[in-house]
Amino acid sequence: MLRFAVPALVAALALTPAARAADDAYPDQKELQASLDKAYEYLKSKQAADGSWLPRIGPGVTALTAAALVKAGKPADDPVVAKAIEFVTKFAKKDGGVYDRGFETYTTALAIVAFKECNTGGKYDKVIDAAVKYLKGVQESNGSDDKELKFGGAGYNANSRPDTSNTGFFVEALIASGAAKDDPAVKKALAFLSKAQNLPGEYNTQPFAKKAADDDKGGFVYEPVAGEVDEKSPKRSAAGGLRSEGGMTYAGLKSFLYAGVGKDDPRVKAAVKWIQNHYTLTENPGMGQAGLFYYYHTFSKAMDALGDDVFTDAKGAKHPWRKELFDTLKGKQAADGSWVNTDKNFMENAPELCTSFAVLSLSYARKK
Repeated sequence: MLRFAVPALVAALALTPAARAADDAYPDQKELQASLDKAYEYLKSKQAADGSWLPRIGPGVTALTAAALVKAGKPADDPVVAKAIEFVTKFAKKDGGVYDRGFETYTTALAIVAFKECNTGGKYDKVIDAAVKYLKGVQESNGSDDKELKFGGAGYNANSRPDTSNTGFFVEALIASGAAKDDPAVKKALAFLSKAQNLPGEYNTQPFAKKAADDDKGGFVYEPVAGEVDEKSPKRSAAGGLRSEGGMTYAGLKSFLYAGVGKDDPRVKAAVKWIQNHYTLTENPGMGQAGLFYYYHTFSKAMDALGDDVFTDAKGAKHPWRKELFDTLKGKQAADGSWVNTDKNFMENAPELCTSFAVLSLSYARKK
């Protein structure tokens, strides 16, 4: 027995301190896989015969689920994934968008990511290119004057008010499609997102940024246009600023990082500082339990893009964020493998949606 144990002991001792520390930052991979397997079986049991989940709101959740499963390790030809992708393709319109009734930007962006994850042999190149063209049209509907607050942003569809969430999905879809980080559409989107950050100065000269409370500085707001013009907006602070939110801050941060903005950029540094002051997995800061599973998915993407195995908060506490994320989600997973939010806002009372967000979030806790 000893002669078999020696090689393993030698191998363990040979690990550098840095390698051991990195390994400790991950959850137990067998436990993680068990959780993902339960989630897969749940989603499989809820998939309709046409390959969809929650088809009443279009192809968005189905695209999200397909992308999440592939990111979590399922192959593109997995029967559940393949049926889902086949369903999503049916919603590709002549204008290039992938949608049904509303949420056009969200669903098209999610479809691009799903198609790209399953694009073996360039099978979906044409539909991806058409969808990217559609999204750029949505952005262009918000004008060409870079002095306007809405410039560069994306809303739910053409001519709708742009927001941080839709624009975050827009950037992610373009980068996933293969767009260059200096693509004009990406640069314009970052200009809008800069104006959605509570960081007064070169990148944001909006009055609300100058009125931001100390607790909001560096974070991102959801809808700067509406908040700026609506004096009764619930997003406004007493001083006339706009409140930063957790899900939006991680969405903004990941967008900057995906687009190649460096860690030394003042916008990235300010967002990281806000996160250091508000690091949590118990709520969506600024929103409580509302949008909690959306928050987990932007949290995981941004943290992964940031590249730190252990994140240090403002109090100096060290957070192996992948382990903490897994522990949190494992504690919330139901016996049937699903997740659901007790807060019904943003449709998170639908376990299919929350389970897809959770699987996508946990995919960033897997060792590559």
